[in-house]
Amino acid sequence: MTTIVGLTGGIGSGKSTVAKLFGDLGVHWVDADDVARQVVEPGQPALANIREHFGAEILTDEGRLDRAALRTIVFKDPAQREWLEKLLHPLIREELVRQLTPENHDQPYTLLVSPLLLETDQYQLVSRVVVVDVPVETQIERTVARDNNDRDQVERIIAAQMHRDERLKKANEVIDNNVPLADVRRRVETLHNQFLVAFA
Repeated sequence: MTTIVGLTGGIGSGKSTVAKLFGDLGVHWVDADDVARQVVEPGQPALANIREHFGAEILTDEGRLDRAALRTIVFKDPAQREWLEKLLHPLIREELVRQLTPENHDQPYTLLVSPLLLETDQYQLVSRVVVVDVPVETQIERTVARDNNDRDQVERIIAAQMHRDERLKKANEVIDNNVPLADVRRRVETLHNQFLVAFA
């Protein structure tokens, strides 16, 4: 079984950028956010459950999940967020496990990229935890610019995630993503070489 390395960080920390740098080195990676989207695609049972619970207003005109509308509801109401997580987390985990163990995979490790790695039982799947870290103000600025969310909503999302200090305490390795991309790339290459030796 290939060793699984977890890559996590708060919203707006740049996990996808770092994952792509590992991908450039030939590392297979699975993004839990992508899987979370796949399990609520039209035709999937989870989408029908969500529609039944929240009503048709959380769907777009094309019948897809309106993630922004749903996010607004669940980050204002912890009980609704808990209901959604109970529905989705087991489905996401099952699909993650399937995608993390592809056939004909010859690298000694795979990367699980997940914003909620440490907040859910996904951490049980990984042997090492790599945290992508930036200051909270940087998280807010990047997320507001990227997602077109207002600052209050981004702050609520950050508050719902693990505190930055706590996340850093749980890290085996940290990648500072508040530096030039060339420095981030060098750090990724160093970690990749360490993992190749450690998991050979």
